[in-house]
Amino acid sequence: MKISTDIVVAGTGPAGLMAALALAGEGFRIVLVGPETNLTDRRTTALMEPQLDFLDRLSILGSLEAGSAPLRIMRIADATSRLFRSPVVTFRASEIGEARFGLNIPNGHLLAELDAAVKGNSNIERVTSLVARWAPQADVVEAALDNGDMIAAMLTVAADGRLSPAREAAGIQVRSRPSRQSAVVLSFSHSRSHEDTSTEFHTETGPFTQVPLQGKRSSLVWVTRPDEAETLMTLDDDTLSRRIEERMQSMLGRVTVEAGHQLYPLASALPHRFAANRVALVGEAAHIFPPIGAQGLNLGIRDIESLAAIAARHGADPGSVKALDAYDRARRPDIVARSSAVQLLNRSLLSDMLPVQVMRSAGLGLLGAASPLRALFMREGLRTGSGLGNLFRG
Repeated sequence: MKISTDIVVAGTGPAGLMAALALAGEGFRIVLVGPETNLTDRRTTALMEPQLDFLDRLSILGSLEAGSAPLRIMRIADATSRLFRSPVVTFRASEIGEARFGLNIPNGHLLAELDAAVKGNSNIERVTSLVARWAPQADVVEAALDNGDMIAAMLTVAADGRLSPAREAAGIQVRSRPSRQSAVVLSFSHSRSHEDTSTEFHTETGPFTQVPLQGKRSSLVWVTRPDEAETLMTLDDDTLSRRIEERMQSMLGRVTVEAGHQLYPLASALPHRFAANRVALVGEAAHIFPPIGAQGLNLGIRDIESLAAIAARHGADPGSVKALDAYDRARRPDIVARSSAVQLLNRSLLSDMLPVQVMRSAGLGLLGAASPLRALFMREGLRTGSGLGNLFRG
């Protein structure tokens, strides 16, 4: 069977589901192709206020808030044993007139709400199959599916992950960097309240990040060397609980890890272009970097917002050269700036060079001591350009 549509979205993770909903909201006919949504994902995602506004426009924020935890305070703590260490830097949403920075949302909850919204949208046709072959052409993209169907669309949205077959078919090259890190992801309960506070401990092997969940529970992303990560995965729950409590200096009291630990090898990659040959990249198909500063899916949502707006302006042919060039120009500054900042901070943690350690310590120290600079940093972290805008208005 051959299916003709306006846009085909590849990928059924959060980015793919959101892209389908956003583009359907602009009036396009969408075919969403990929496997059944994985509702058993035990990770969590911290989404900032501007991205929550996007979910509100998709009419799912209200149902998400009930199962999520607010982020009101965010801290960076230097947990290295190096000669030059920075003081703890604390960011409070109230300093910039915000009730919260965002929400920490369990992925299973987020995916379930997005999946239900997709199934209830008459502009979206869901095809549960993998793409066997992509064929971008001058005026259309064809996708040959494993089930024998063929889809033809003016635009493909590649939300199919870091190895993105759609990106490869479009001939978009990627600059990748080998990784010396892996992440152990889990949830745990604790005897003290987290008080809606997330703490990112910086260590010599990467960040160790605690993010609040509802009640006296938190999620954890522990980034370290691949061999140590594999060792952590072999520990019994009691031993792992003690290791986490010690790493956190018992600040949340007694720790008890929950079932479902997951291990993820980390990577860094950036495409040469973010769109070409009727294929537009969003999410991890467009940017891969370590999980520092809650940037990943937040950046992916900004991809989707930008793509939906540009597609709407080029409604007659959202996959045209003009439309894709506009998308590439629109996303490049944000993606390059954010990914470069995360890479720089991560490399500064791993570096044994004394000048690098001094510069990192001095920078964080200045950020902690200077409230105007800290406010600028927080505003810029929430909304690109808003920090400098407030500075100049002030």
